[in-house]
Formats: sequence, C-alpha cells, structure tokens
Amino acid sequence: MSKKMTVDESSLVEQVQGLKGILNVAQVVVSSLDLDEVLQNILHSAMTIMDMPAGTIALYDEDSCQLELHAHAGLSESFVALDCWLVKPSGLTHEILERGELFVIKDTQSEDFFNNPLAIEEGIRSLIAVPLKIQQRTIGVLYLDDFEPREFVAYKLELLSVLTSFATMSIDHARLHQWTLQLACTDGLTGLYNHRQFMKIFTEEVARAHRYDKALSIILFDVDDFKKFNDTYGHPNGDIVLREIATLLRELLRDCDTIFRYGGEEFVVLLPETPLLEAVNVAERIRIFIETESPLFLTEITKTHGVTVSVGVAALPNDGSDSGSLLKVVDDLMYRAKGEGKNKVYANS
Repeated sequence: MSKKMTVDESSLVEQVQGLKGILNVAQVVVSSLDLDEVLQNILHSAMTIMDMPAGTIALYDEDSCQLELHAHAGLSESFVALDCWLVKPSGLTHEILERGELFVIKDTQSEDFFNNPLAIEEGIRSLIAVPLKIQQRTIGVLYLDDFEPREFVAYKLELLSVLTSFATMSIDHARLHQWTLQLACTDGLTGLYNHRQFMKIFTEEVARAHRYDKALSIILFDVDDFKKFNDTYGHPNGDIVLREIATLLRELLRDCDTIFRYGGEEFVVLLPETPLLEAVNVAERIRIFIETESPLFLTEITKTHGVTVSVGVAALPNDGSDSGSLLKVVDDLMYRAKGEGKNKVYANS
C-alpha cells in the first residue's frame, strides 16, 4: 500500500523541488555574460519562483542616486516608459535600499504609505522588492508585482533570497565584462570609439552601404596647430580641447552617426545614408561651430587662443569603392585643407 504524504512531508518535497529549481536557474544565469540576458533570466526566474505575473529590475547608480530600468515583464508600456528615476531620500525605495532587506506589501490599498501614482494606476495590489547588494554596495532592485492582494509563502521568499544572492554576483560579473569590453573599444580621454573600433565599424558600414545600395559619407577632422597649443598651454589643457570637441560633435550629429577618436588630435565621423553634399554641409557647420564655440571653453586657459579644424569629406561610391580607398581620399583631402590655410572643409567636387 502506498503511504500518503503528510503536510510536512509535502512541504519538504516542494522545498527540495524549489532548491533544484534554484540550481537550474543558477546554471542559466551564470551561463551568460551579456548583461541584458542575465537580467531577463533573473527576472523571469524570480517571477516563476513566486508565481508573480509581472516584475522589473532596475540598476542603481550611486553617483547620481538614480535607478535605471533594464528588464521588465507583464507591465504596460506607459508604466515602463519612465526608464530612469531619482531615489528620493524620503521615499519608499530609499528606505528599501537603506534596509537592504526583502520588502513585502501584501495589499497596497491597505498600506497608507503606499502612494506611488504610477503603480496605483497600473493596478498593482501586492509586491516584493528585493535590494540587490554585493558586500555593502547596492547595484539595483528587483521588483515583483501582482494585480491581486497576495499572501506569500515563507519558504518561497527564502528561495527568492537565495536566487537574488547569486543573481547579484552574476549581475556584477556581467557589468564588469561589459565595462571591460567598453574599455577595449573606446578612447579613455574622450569616451568616443577608438581607432580599432573605427576600422571594424567602417568596414561593416561600407559593406552595408553596398548591400542596400545606400550612400555613406566619412568626415575626417584634424585640430589645427595642436602641437603648438600643447607646447604653449600644456598637455592637460590640450586634453580639455579634445574632450570639448568630442562633446560638440556629440551635440551636433545625429544618433545614427558614429564618432571616433581616430588618433592624436584627429576625429572621424561616419554618416550612413548621407550623400556627399549633405555631409559637406554637416562638416562646414561643425567647423564653424568649433571655431565660434572654442573661445568659450578656453576662457579659463586663454582668452586669445581659439581652436579650428581642417576637414576632409568623402563618400561612396565616387571617392572610393572600399574602406581603404575611401580612407585614403578623405585623408588626402584633410591634409590638403591643412596645407592650404587650415580651418577649411575640402571635398572632391
């Protein structure tokens, strides 16, 4: 005869199954170093453990005291439209982060302190908030939401705590990996993509332009008399010039344009689906803007010295059919502008 399990035995079996599930989740989470994939795996695993229909993970920036939404499920577009928000010192989120403990609301309507208008409009009636901390450092918050009041089983909350403890380490490792990759492809001074990344992306963009029969233009900038500036005002002030020019380029160019520090005092921009004449107009606007704006950011250094750039512009297909020939043409044009008076934009007519 089969023996019926007692309530305690049944509960124990559920807990063992839950722990097995945690181990399976752990294998999935640690199998990737892609931050977005790690966060989505963690969120869906946590929702499964607690049988919750919705949730989010927001990562915390200690410098700005802001949370940024990185993963979400089961929530409306209007609710997740706010993807970055300030953690206010007097707010509930700040208190949750300060405590560093799992926080549960069984029914939001019965709690006077719960007055989040977005959550109320969304219809969230119960929630769990789990601070994601490694050592004493907060790296984010996991929120699980339901649209009905809930009672939460204690051992499932314990499983959730186990999940988030190793999930936090996985997030930290993924962020470190992301940071390492970023260092490999960006210039440390300006934050722009570096020469190595330029060669990779340039080749890809040329291939894409050919594949879809689209225009592609390239602009090459060189800061005029930069060695003389460094010799006169010092390399730290030269670094300020390079950083400020990078900032101006970001402000003046489109999101689809890609900016690189090509090397030394040279910058290069790729403008996809942009014909030559339009690219020349863009280059001229940037040249004028740098000439007129540079005295403003150089006020603390010198009131008499501005910055100008010499610029070459080239485009597919007339100036070259591949990345190598196009790069040679734009480089020659830039040096021609520099050799014939500087502070000019040159392109083949």
